[in-house]
Amino acid sequence: MEGKVFTRPQALTDAATHYCPGCQHGLVHRLVAEVIDELSIKKKTIGVVPVGCSVMADQYFNVDVQQAAHGRAPAVATGIKRVHPDCVVFSYQGDGDIAAIGMAEIVHAAARGEQITTIFVNNAIYGMTGGQMAPTTLVNQVTATSPTGRQLETAGYPIRLAEMLATLDGAKYIARVSVNDPVNMNKAKDAIRAAFKTQIRGDGFAMVEVLATCPTNWGVSPVDAKQWLKENMLPQFPLGVYKNSGVEQ
Repeated sequence: MEGKVFTRPQALTDAATHYCPGCQHGLVHRLVAEVIDELSIKKKTIGVVPVGCSVMADQYFNVDVQQAAHGRAPAVATGIKRVHPDCVVFSYQGDGDIAAIGMAEIVHAAARGEQITTIFVNNAIYGMTGGQMAPTTLVNQVTATSPTGRQLETAGYPIRLAEMLATLDGAKYIARVSVNDPVNMNKAKDAIRAAFKTQIRGDGFAMVEVLATCPTNWGVSPVDAKQWLKENMLPQFPLGVYKNSGVEQ
């Protein structure tokens, strides 16, 4: 009898996703779901999803999920966690949601040391609304609203959110990972697990920034998008654990 080597995590539904070909939100969903299953926290996990490409993630995660207004996921997650302190609460956010309209919310949630976990998917562009320049868009990167590339003189530099939040005392686990290849995917899962365990132990705020591709709005093939991420995003957004105040991961 052949053993089963691949199965759908219980923390994912069997719904077909709406994501574009080559979009890596699905990979990140799976990693989060696998961690939820392995930690045996499915029945007490509550997700908060944003406005953005993952706006329909409530249909994909097989846990209780709350929709939040654009940028407000950390505030909504804070409220849910304070009302249900025994639950494991995570927000799932994109770069425009977390680093533009929601910058105040994520900074103050981290500063307060809220007992929540944030999964931040950084693809350096606004995905759902047409490929506009985001706070994480690279210098000289062409987008729908920067057709000649992001210019330092008018738009400044891309924001490195992991490094910023790591300076706050309430933040206890901050990491940046990538899902552009199998080795990095394994490291990404380790970081996501560590972030959830930080909350379970009651240490404080945790965030994992995940570098991911957006072939549609980058205007490249899914295969080329992974190489573009490696050559362009990794130098700008170095991978690693930027803060780990937990006693064990």
